[in-house]
Amino acid sequence: MRKRLTRAFFNRSVHDVAPDLIGATLLFAGRGGAIVEVEAYHHTDPAAHSFRGPTARNAIMFGPPGYTYVYRSYGIHWCVNFVCEQEGSASAVLIRAIQPTVGLAGMRRRRGVADERLLCSGPGRVCEALGIGADHNGLPLDEPPFELFARESVVEVVAGVRIGITKAAEKPWRYGLKGSRFLSKPFPATIGKIAIKKTETKKTKAAKDN
Repeated sequence: MRKRLTRAFFNRSVHDVAPDLIGATLLFAGRGGAIVEVEAYHHTDPAAHSFRGPTARNAIMFGPPGYTYVYRSYGIHWCVNFVCEQEGSASAVLIRAIQPTVGLAGMRRRRGVADERLLCSGPGRVCEALGIGADHNGLPLDEPPFELFARESVVEVVAGVRIGITKAAEKPWRYGLKGSRFLSKPFPATIGKIAIKKTETKKTKAAKDN
């Protein structure tokens, strides 16, 4: 039986949670697949929405961990983030890409494309394919319509710089599943070898068991 991820899983450093999400399964209303790419945003990071303090838009980031922060990017695409660390930290992980495996027919209708590689390869595509929008901001990740399951096997996680930002652009806080064809953008070979996570720490395992 697959192990569900609870809110306790997110009550850790965003830099631990982000790579540990690679290979986990994300379902929304019964649609989704394996997470293959994420980005970490820490409250001390100038690229984080929470960097300048709380606003009506980012208020959920300052709450407890294990909830969704959904925002609209450039007034066009919805993006979903998972709030991490203790309440008040305002750190989160952006879900950049998943490998769709469940509910593909519905995803294709929503996205208007047939190629499964293009269904969820980018944060805006993820939300469009799954049907995540403004109404889903602030929802707990361990209750319907969300379901999160721990990865069931060891995976290789690569790290590189984040995409589409100008502040703190040098931070290697984008993580992905090595060799996945469902990434929003490939990792350069020379950068992608920086961080390959082959084992789980005891701390990570304990968080997943809660």
